Amino acid sequence: MSTLQISLAVLGIVFLGLVLVYNAWVYRRAAPRKAAPPPPGQSAAPRQEPDLGGVDITQATAPRILPVDLVADPAPDAAHFLADDDPLLHVTPQADATASVAASAPAQPEPTSAPAQPARPAAAADKRPALDALLDAIALLPLEQPLAGETILQIQPTTRRAGSKPFQVEGQNAATGQWEAVRSGQRYSQLQAGVQLANRLGALNEIEFSEFVAKVQAFADALGVAVELPDMLHEVARARDIDQFASQHDAQLSFMLRPARAAWSPGYIAQQAAALGFVPANMPGRMVLPAPEAGLPPLLTLAFDAQAAQAEDLDRTAVYDLLLSLDVPQVAQALAPFERLCQALQALGESMDGVLCDPDGNPLQPDMLGQIGADLDGLYAALAAHALAAGSPLARRLFS
Repeated sequence: MSTLQISLAVLGIVFLGLVLVYNAWVYRRAAPRKAAPPPPGQSAAPRQEPDLGGVDITQATAPRILPVDLVADPAPDAAHFLADDDPLLHVTPQADATASVAASAPAQPEPTSAPAQPARPAAAADKRPALDALLDAIALLPLEQPLAGETILQIQPTTRRAGSKPFQVEGQNAATGQWEAVRSGQRYSQLQAGVQLANRLGALNEIEFSEFVAKVQAFADALGVAVELPDMLHEVARARDIDQFASQHDAQLSFMLRPARAAWSPGYIAQQAAALGFVPANMPGRMVLPAPEAGLPPLLTLAFDAQAAQAEDLDRTAVYDLLLSLDVPQVAQALAPFERLCQALQALGESMDGVLCDPDGNPLQPDMLGQIGADLDGLYAALAAHALAAGSPLARRLFS
């Protein structure tokens, strides 16, 4: 073999090696980023399957707002937004359980250093929102004499909706004089039933109002009492006015983060989000930033591909975008949810090498967030001026 042939063979081997090294480098660069291993001495947490059977009370369709469409209306107390669909999660606290032990030994004095804590009512009915004349059509059922809560519970309608609108019964507690959801062990001097006039599914219509009337009338007949029903035309017109106001002042901000280079793995996303306080939700591919008070809607929602979140090998599954969302009317302004959203976008963008985009994947300039924040101030003011301040019980019911 001549020197030329040997040189060509060596060059061919070197070139082939360079190609292999380059392909390995490209593959490594394009591989999804993996979650960092746990510190030495700390075992990795076992993978938990998503709880698909959990209760999510905000699964009703919720409008999503494109950030570039947040333009303030010329009116000083209004802001108009374009909307589309996106569900939200709501993490509800579990009721506390109580236990009792029967003592067979002679009674002994209890220590005074650890007084017994009073038991909290565990009835789910106590946590239902109260009826309000601003948002509900209310029918009165005056009673001639107080009735036991057990009797009312056996007779009242079992369904909690009239069409697509929440329906509920309340009683005036004979001992406290307060209106509350009917409970066992209490007596009630008056009753009232109400149906919500509007929510994100639209305004109460004539068919839904007729269904409400039928439920209330059957309930009154079973009790043997008269019922004072509101006027249908007046309530339906009021429902349309509320729905119109809600459609003009509803907003859900959604921003997308996309990887600048390598894709992300689901475990990498979860690890980076957990460092900011996000916790897994009851749907695959969802994490939430909890509110400081249990039972309130989450401050923020993070979402990515649900199928990727359920893949067998999470380290080799690629995710190319994630959404960070804020349901504006559901969270009180005092909690600074928009500021938390901006901080999360910045922190995740820096730690994950992500690019800020709108929900359609179009890149956004960071200075646009300041303009959106100014528009939100007008929205918050308009909601508060109509007794529907963001995060209040009435606002959470209307925008649900």
